[in-house]
Amino acid sequence: MSKIFGIDPGTAITGFGVIGVDAGKFSFIDAGVIRTPAKQALELRLETIYADLSQLIKEHNPDFIAIEQIYFANNVKTAISVAQARGVAMLAAVHGGGEVVEYTPLQIKQAITGYGRAEKKQMQDMVKILLGMNEISKPDDAADALAIAICHGQTLATS
Repeated sequence: MSKIFGIDPGTAITGFGVIGVDAGKFSFIDAGVIRTPAKQALELRLETIYADLSQLIKEHNPDFIAIEQIYFANNVKTAISVAQARGVAMLAAVHGGGEVVEYTPLQIKQAITGYGRAEKKQMQDMVKILLGMNEISKPDDAADALAIAICHGQTLATS
């Protein structure tokens, strides 16, 4: 069985999701979020994201760590802060020892639903179905991280 740790990076909320993949079948292991206070200095928020992700990666010891690539067309300020969170997530992933892979939002949607422009609700429903869950992981950032992990699982299954 391969274990995949998915990361949906963000400065305020970073989602994580951990799945198992065995013979093309997915199983839910863990999911949640790392929250940082809005009024806290950016460097402290990034330190929290790094420390918490590092601990979670150590606990789960994944074979692969899948991270979402950034796509922002309009808000440059938001893109920069997410890029910083993504950078510390990548650093935690590299230090965690698993193979690091990256996927665009389009690739993730395509892998989960078969349609690269799928709506968030479609994505969440498919994550729930693919993992055999009774309900969708909350908040959305945790479900998104599971989708990122499943995307890599789909890639493994077809390679």
